[in-house]
Amino acid sequence: MSAPDHLYSNDIDFSVLALQDPEFNKHVKFNGQLDFSNPEAVQQLTKSLLKRDFRLNIELPCDRLCPPVPNRFNYILWIQGLLDTTADTYTECFDPNREVVGLDIGTGASCIYALLGCSQRPAWKFAVTDIDDKNMQYARRNIIHNNLKSRIRPLQTTTKSPLIPLDALGIESIDFTICNPPFYASVSELLASAASKSRPPYSACTGAEIEMVTPGGEVAFVTCIIEESVRLRERCQWYTSMLGKLSSVPVLVEKLKGAGVGNWGVKEFVQGGKTRRWGIAWSWGKLRPRMDVARAIPGLPKYLLPFPSETIFSISNISIDDTASRVNTLLQNLDLQWQYHSPLATGIGFARQNVWSRAARRQKNQTSSRTGRSATNDDDNKMDEHDDEEDAALGFKIHLTQSHEKGAIQIWTRWMSGEESVLFESFCGMLKRELSSL
Repeated sequence: MSAPDHLYSNDIDFSVLALQDPEFNKHVKFNGQLDFSNPEAVQQLTKSLLKRDFRLNIELPCDRLCPPVPNRFNYILWIQGLLDTTADTYTECFDPNREVVGLDIGTGASCIYALLGCSQRPAWKFAVTDIDDKNMQYARRNIIHNNLKSRIRPLQTTTKSPLIPLDALGIESIDFTICNPPFYASVSELLASAASKSRPPYSACTGAEIEMVTPGGEVAFVTCIIEESVRLRERCQWYTSMLGKLSSVPVLVEKLKGAGVGNWGVKEFVQGGKTRRWGIAWSWGKLRPRMDVARAIPGLPKYLLPFPSETIFSISNISIDDTASRVNTLLQNLDLQWQYHSPLATGIGFARQNVWSRAARRQKNQTSSRTGRSATNDDDNKMDEHDDEEDAALGFKIHLTQSHEKGAIQIWTRWMSGEESVLFESFCGMLKRELSSL
């Protein structure tokens, strides 16, 4: 059974965990705290959390990175949100039947992302890579120990291998990449960073240089992923990476924009209210994630955030049924595909182009006059259920809810698919204008 999303929303109670796991109890001090400067204690914390919360058992070497479980779990949850809100079913919820394949770039000795992903989602599978012999030996061992050999495929790579070796894996396409890149450009930078910090929760760092240092640091590493994604395009739905420095986010967002990416997301991962990490994701596809998933770094300048995929406004002195009737009448008279589900007060629509502007409606009326057909019945260019939704320039969802204000209805519009933000913005403006004027 999947662990709840809020599993680590509060600090871990070490006293409770000590009662649940005798091995962890050996490392807890008399005051119920853990000595985070002790590598063995930190490693046991990771093992005990994985065992208690996910029924996973792992072995870890003493000279490789020990991953903090809450941070890694939060990253998996973000991946789930990206995939769930950009599924081609447009349901925006978990589909247990959807088969998903992920790639962990640099899986480490723990293989933690693949283990967590498989424990959370029964239909998920992974390919995992690493350039380090020892990491790959332990990763293979952890895969076997948790009976996941049929769902996790390891591949040892080299520094000359592609970071996303789909051809070497014999895989045509994947759903996402996940990566915890080396953060630092040099050992001196790593040491300077450690010296500048007060003791963090996971202060005992056992990582090897190969795991923590790369020429150019994390920006250069993720830039390589961006460059490979330019070639691979939609062979992967979501390319993602964790980042150790907030300063890397604006640099990489600008690189994405420069590469022509118009669909991206950013995330802040907070661990116990102290340690912070950040995530960046991008897609060459048209499916748009929900705003709480894609615009999730508080205080980040707006120009670094993706275009808002949701708008909301209210109209007064009207019922939900009457509002639904107005929306249906408005959209059914446009050359687009629209289906409204009354029990859910929700509808989904698709348009090939801007068919709601005054110019578009004027042209439609003129065409109807020449052919002697009414504008309502002039369906030559109208999308219907047989048209391919992938050909639509705009996909949208409209949901109606009762406002807290008496007699008011909220109209929530969600950008589901498309490449042109101006089209979604124009549609939302038309919807608000037309409904507010009635």
